[in-house]
Amino acid sequence: MSRHRDHGGGLDAAVARFGGEKSDWIDLSTGINPTAYSIGEMPPSAWETLPDAAAQDSLIQAARTFWNVPRGASILAAPGASALIARLPALWPKARVEIRTPTYNEHAAAFEAHGWTVGDTDPSVQVAVHPNNPDGRLWRADELTAPITVIDESFCDVMPEKSHIARVTDGRTIVLKSFGKFWGLAGLRLGFAIGAPEWINRLSTLTGPWAVSGPALAIGTRALNDPEWALQTCINLAQSSAKMDRLMQNKGAKLIGGTDLFRLYEVDNARAFQDHLAKGRVWSRIFPYSERWVRLGLPAPDRWDQFEAAL
Repeated sequence: MSRHRDHGGGLDAAVARFGGEKSDWIDLSTGINPTAYSIGEMPPSAWETLPDAAAQDSLIQAARTFWNVPRGASILAAPGASALIARLPALWPKARVEIRTPTYNEHAAAFEAHGWTVGDTDPSVQVAVHPNNPDGRLWRADELTAPITVIDESFCDVMPEKSHIARVTDGRTIVLKSFGKFWGLAGLRLGFAIGAPEWINRLSTLTGPWAVSGPALAIGTRALNDPEWALQTCINLAQSSAKMDRLMQNKGAKLIGGTDLFRLYEVDNARAFQDHLAKGRVWSRIFPYSERWVRLGLPAPDRWDQFEAAL
């Protein structure tokens, strides 16, 4: 049996502990855009038939254009970045992988499950979450030095100019993208791996046929072909994160880092702070490795008053 790994979410447990209806709560424990992309009308065929090659090709082309993927690199769509993370270690002979902490814990879990050793001495693979979760650290190119580098850019769409996507043709870099976070559709389950054709073809074999549902193909294609929405969303999220910083700093919290999808603060007592917000039906993220860190996502535009009242 695998051990439980700490994640955001878990609103059901918060409701059970603190009361109220689920609809009363604001879940700020994740880094998901609170203003989701509008899914619009869905053709019945998206639900009724197996996804065809044309729909898959349309999504891949939209992803290639949106992220400026270099020619020569291949792209694989999968049911969420986590599905790719779980399979990546199978691409290479097991050895040692470097994963700087603190960071998203599924990477280490995936490599360990495949028999790898996690350590920083002569690694054959290096994993860099860019920007990092939870502190927003950005990795410079000269820090990515292992023979193979996995760059998880799940939160990078708020700062596309910082992407390392241009590296994917160097034969030693694979980049992961998450659709659900920036577009606010985490339940859709859609993610991408971008890299050398050999690696992407092997990943495709591991994920199997029809890995991405018809609705995810349709919605993902539509959203990735809407750069105006993405640009305005970056502006809106930057304004919201600045507002969050002002409110938290006015309460004595110290900004540690983050992105425009989540902010990381230092407080006197993280668990007490989480409990305080929970009394106002706001759920936040704390960490087992820090007694003072609190991570907050952003409220929807119509829920700021509730957050301020809870604060």
